[in-house]
Parts: sequence; structure tokens; C-alpha cells
Amino acid sequence: MKFKEKIKSVPRAFWIYAAILLLAEIVVFALRPDEPGLYTHNLQIIPFVLALPFLAVKSVRANFTHWIYTYSALAFLFLALDYTTADYNGAGHAGLVQIALTFLPAGLFWIALFIRWNYFRFKEPDSRAALILSAFAWGLYAFAFPPMPLGPAALLLLVPWFLVMNRYGRPQAIFATFWSGILYNCINYYWIYNVMHVDAAPSGLILFGLFLLISYFSVYNVLAAYVYTLAKDATIKGKKVFFWLFPIFYAGLEMTRTRGDFSFPWSHLGYAFGNHLELLQALPWIGIFGYTILIVASNQIVAYSFERKAFLQETSILGKVKKIIPNICVPAIIFLVLLIQGSIVLSAPEAVPFYNAEKEENPSIALVQPSITQGMKWSKDRFDSIVNKTLGMAKDSTNDSVNIIVLAETAIPDYIRRQPDVTRRLQVLANRKDSYLVTGALDYKRNPAGSIRKYDIYNAAFLFSPKGQGFQRYIKKHLVPFSERIPFDDIFPILNYVDLGEGDFVPGTETPVYAPYSWTPYICYDAIFGDLVRAAIREGSRLMVNITNDGWFGKSTAPYQHLNLVRYRAIENAMPVARMANSGISVFIDQYGHFDMNTEIFTDAVIQRKVPLKTRDTLYTKIGDTVETVLLWFFLFFFIASFVTCKINKKFKAKA
Repeated sequence: MKFKEKIKSVPRAFWIYAAILLLAEIVVFALRPDEPGLYTHNLQIIPFVLALPFLAVKSVRANFTHWIYTYSALAFLFLALDYTTADYNGAGHAGLVQIALTFLPAGLFWIALFIRWNYFRFKEPDSRAALILSAFAWGLYAFAFPPMPLGPAALLLLVPWFLVMNRYGRPQAIFATFWSGILYNCINYYWIYNVMHVDAAPSGLILFGLFLLISYFSVYNVLAAYVYTLAKDATIKGKKVFFWLFPIFYAGLEMTRTRGDFSFPWSHLGYAFGNHLELLQALPWIGIFGYTILIVASNQIVAYSFERKAFLQETSILGKVKKIIPNICVPAIIFLVLLIQGSIVLSAPEAVPFYNAEKEENPSIALVQPSITQGMKWSKDRFDSIVNKTLGMAKDSTNDSVNIIVLAETAIPDYIRRQPDVTRRLQVLANRKDSYLVTGALDYKRNPAGSIRKYDIYNAAFLFSPKGQGFQRYIKKHLVPFSERIPFDDIFPILNYVDLGEGDFVPGTETPVYAPYSWTPYICYDAIFGDLVRAAIREGSRLMVNITNDGWFGKSTAPYQHLNLVRYRAIENAMPVARMANSGISVFIDQYGHFDMNTEIFTDAVIQRKVPLKTRDTLYTKIGDTVETVLLWFFLFFFIASFVTCKINKKFKAKA
């Protein structure tokens, strides 16, 4: 139908509805209050109230989709005008009622469509079969990450998922992938639920946020399935080029979770081998995304062996087995190559655990784990007892040879500038031990009058030097989305008026390298980002000191998962790590990934040893930034090219 014919087909009542709605939005917009940021203005409900009676008109009701999209589009237009035309010191201006009425009706409509779609999918036998296979694959894969035991099986666990995408249609594959993704991400991230036991935000809000987070991550699985269904049908001169390049696309998809304000690179597929040190020694050459490519390729090749014509046409069981043996051997070959390569690397004299640790240049580091429960940590009544316990352990349980004493993230649970007595005690302790002392605490900076933020608040680490005056400060650079910062609050300043119980921190920009041991502090989340580690190494850093607080997540898999990610960064960049966690796991890691003196979670402990500094470079340290940027561009190119090629192929087939 041509555009003019489409316009003529719209009922007259619908035009009347749109005109009244537009007029109402204009009037309400003109009456908006004159105040900065987010405001409540109940008159903004008028356009929605005026829109509802039109659903009684049969011709309008028959075009319900147009009705709700027209309403939402006009509401969004005036919301955007409201935000941009009333600039209060750059803060923006928007009504809470307008925001709710812009997004809730369309959101509820989409949820209804989603429920309806799932209902009909679930009634279909093929969809149920696809869901069982896909849930089996992704459910088991969630148990491949440390501390769970299925790591090496990752080379085969996703075969059922690939079979689903090979054998069923796109709707069935997407349905099965979404719900199996929900299962996979629930197993991976269930521990976020434990934050509800801490008075950081309303429990209901945290639970809702966890649901949104798991759904959001499941969309990544769906996007992978969608693109795979494109890739398997997109051919160039009869060759399945996109099909065989899909593992690289998947690595690029994971890269999109590593950059930007929404970055949360927690469960890349390649992290599955963390329990087996020998299998990790290729990291200096291919990095984490190389491991993802190997895992995806292994599963894809095995699944493909069941779809080949030679296999399908073979009638005997023995014949079928012979046809698939070459492809089924691929996971075993990858496993053996990684195992042999890793065993050779670790058999070298310099790869023995903590080689040459006693050299004079290497620092003796003490990690002080006081295991303060998160519910107690921010209690004003317990502040003195928490500080006394932490500093007492540092004073009494470290020997005189210590060079660096490390306390946890927010070991001082307050703004350090508000605690001059504690600052004095920290300096006295550094002087008495004749050692450097690093501790986590909060800090702030007062902004000029009229600024959107009255204060900039920082999650920071502070270094006290022996016989020093004052301290040096490092500010956490990667803030956890929605926990420590609302994403894009620098692009949309009005978000600074939103209060969801988040920390509302400002990220740091500097990567220090402290003398005399050329070491760099990393706070919590910072240590899992390879680009930050590589940046420090380029500045001359030879040791990572990671302070964190995993106490938020209780007795769960989270501390072990977090430690696994840090271990990958250590091996990938040959970067030794001293990791100090308030409630565990605290540990020393050498440049080959060996652990030493691991603490148990939620136990009081002080561990101390000499830590050998970085002595070698890795290929991935040199090329990692380039590789990861190329993966991002490849992700975008692959998505567009496979989509366009698939459409072109369909047109040619239709003409033929």
C-alpha cells in the first residue's frame, strides 16, 4: 500500500484523537512549573485521561497499536522538549508524571505482547523441545565457572544450543535462548539478591533491578541466537563465510559488555577454565576473548557434524559415528593443545610458584582481612570498633619486615577528611612499621555554588608513606552501574536527581604508579578490566594491589568468580597481584597465576609474604587494546553484513 493510501485509510476519529492529544500536550507543556531537575506536575496526566475515551470508538480501538504508539510518541516529544528547553545550569527539566505516562503504557503493551508470544510459543511442541535442549546447555554452562567444577566441559556444553539454532526456526530459537539465558544468568548472578539484606536500598527495588539485570543480560544471548540464524543462511558465492566467522562475532558481542557506562564484563564464556592453571597459559598470547572464540568454535563444529548431509544420509549407527568422529575430536584437540602448552610453560624454572620472591627488590606485603559484615560496616555506632579492629590487626599481626600494609576497600567506612583522628592513626601506624600503608575510604570535593552536584563523591584508596605528611589518593575508575553510579549521568545531568539508593560516585581518571616498588592500586571492579591493567603497565607498573569488598554478596559464588577474573588479568599480562578483600578471598597471585595463602571467606586473617614483581612482557599486553577495538568493529560489521547478505540471498531465491 502506498503512503497516500495508508494516510487515507486512517479513520477520521483517529485524526480527531491525535489532534486533541496534541493540543492537550501543548497546554500542559505551557503550564509546566519553573523548577530545576525532576518535578511532580499532576496536570500531565490530562493527555492520557483524554486519550482513554477514544478506545470506546470502534475504528480507533481496531487500531490499538497505532493508538498507543501515537500517544507514546507525542508524550516522548513533549518530554524531550521539556528536558531541553528549560536548562537549569545544565541540569535539564522533566516531570515525573510525564516520564511515567510516556513509558508505562507502551511498556505494559509490550509486556502483554511478550506474554502472548510466549504463550503461543510454549503451546508449540518444537518450541518446548528447543527450550529443553537450550536450557540444558546454558544451565550446565553456568556451572563451568569457578568455583563450580565443569570448566573443561565448556568445549561441549553448548552443543545442544547450537543444535537448536541449526534445526529449528528463528522464533523457536529466540524463545528457547531467552528463557535459557534467564536460567543461565540467574545461576550466575543470584548472589546480587544478598544486597537486599543490607540497608542500601529498598529490597523491592533491588529485586526488581535484579530481574531487569538478568533480563538485560539474556538479551545478549538472544542477539547471539538471532545473528547465528542470519549467519547460517547468509552465503557468499555458496560459501558459509558468516557461519564460520560466528565465534569471532561472539567475542565481539562480549566486548560490548566491556566498554561504556553499562560495562559489566563478568561472565565471558572464556572464564570457564579458571580452576585449571595449565589451561590458562595461552592467555598471554590470545587473551580472554581468544578463549571465548575457541569455546564457541568447538561447540559450533561439534553441532555442525550432526547437520552434515553425509551424517544425515548415513543409515547405520556405526557409519554415523564414523562421520562425526573428526568433528567430535575438536574439543579434545583444543583441550590437549591448551594442556600441553600450559604444562610446558609451567615446567620452566622461572615459572615455579613465586620464583625469586626473596630478591631484595621485591616488597613484603601484608593483607589485613578483618571480615566486617556489610550490615555492620556503615553503622555509625560501630565505627570506632571497626577501625580499632582493623588497625589493631594491622599493628599486632604484621611483622617488622613488612613494606606495604594493605587494608580493604572502604576499610575506613566514612569520608576520610571527616576523620582527622583516624588519619593521624594511619600515619602513626605507617611510621611505626616503617612501611607504606594503603586503605580504602570515601572522599569528596565541594563544587562551586550553582553546580548540579553540591559535592563530588569518590570511592578512593589512600596511600600513607613512612615518615610522610598527608597522603596520596587514587579514585576508582570503573564504577558499578546502578550500584555506584547511574549510567550516563554526565551526558544527561538530570539523572543526578534520581535516587535509587546508588552510591552516586564520580569516577577517577588517573592511573598512578607508586614508588619504590612500581605498583598500582585497583579498587574492586577496576581489576577485571584489561585496558586498565595494560595502561598501568605502559606507565611502568610491575605489581597490582587490588582492594575490594565482596561482603555485599554474602556466602556465595561471587567472591570466587571475582577472584577468577583477577587471576585471568594476572596471567594475561604477567602482572603479579596482591588482592585484599574485606571478607575474603584475600590472596597473592604471581605472574603465572599461582595462588598463595588464600584466605577463607568471612574469617579474620592477616597474610604476609614477599611478592615477586613483574619480570616479563606478554604479547596480549602489547596488542590487547588493538584486538579488543577490532572485535568491537567486527561485531558491528558482522551484524550488518550478515543481515544484508541474508536479505539479498532471500530475494535471489524468491526470484529463482
